Amino acid sequence: MPILNKDMTLCISLAGRPSNLGTRFHNFLYDELGLNFVYKAFTTDDIAAAIGGVRALGIRGCSVSMPFKEAVIDLVDEIEGSAAAIESVNTIVNDNGRLRASNTDYEAVATLIAEHGLDPFAPVLVRGSGGMAKAVVAAFRGAGFAELTVVARNREAGRTLAEKYEYRHVLDDPAPGAAILVNVTPLGMAGADENTVAFSAEHIEAAEVVFDVVAFPAETPLIRAGRAANTRVITGAEVIALQAARQFEKYTGVEITREQVERASAFSRS
Repeated sequence: MPILNKDMTLCISLAGRPSNLGTRFHNFLYDELGLNFVYKAFTTDDIAAAIGGVRALGIRGCSVSMPFKEAVIDLVDEIEGSAAAIESVNTIVNDNGRLRASNTDYEAVATLIAEHGLDPFAPVLVRGSGGMAKAVVAAFRGAGFAELTVVARNREAGRTLAEKYEYRHVLDDPAPGAAILVNVTPLGMAGADENTVAFSAEHIEAAEVVFDVVAFPAETPLIRAGRAANTRVITGAEVIALQAARQFEKYTGVEITREQVERASAFSRS
């Protein structure tokens, strides 16, 4: 990475609980490609002032994480379709003081659905109703999936999410039979629930694809169970790497290869 200098372009992240994943991912690629950029993670108690700083200081790119994804909507100038579809922002690009917002989580999930050739006639079972669940469900709707069930014990959030995209909501797991299982909850994430498999063995055995949006660890209990059952898997590591790559390209205007994304992703986890 170049020595800090007055012409260096700054990109940042804003999160309630900043991590090093994005910082290491972006700075790795800046260094590899010889770009005069630097990326730094921040948190804030005043999101309006922080976004004002992005505009006023000419900060080129801003990644937005919880709990700010919806709060920034009224603070930007333009909302792209990916963010409008789920009323949630995770990426802001500053074009000479004009702030343009998008959601690369949605874009990443949509890309993975297409790249993995998922069948739009296959029934889908999604566990979760939070912010990332909106990106997942909206991406399946955008890809033309007709049959999807949201499983969420939060009755109001689950029903609201399902009805928004004309799908079904249930409080508890239906009988096994869904071809595509998607976990969008913290189950399996490093921490208190790290040993929990998000779906039953019967559901996994009946499925054709297991998709876990949990990014850390990449090999969650659900992903390991899917591999053991010889079920095709899509990992949260793929989602987070692809969404970060989309952000990188939006900020820099430089297209990167899948191999570069994989190297940066591996470095960010090392």
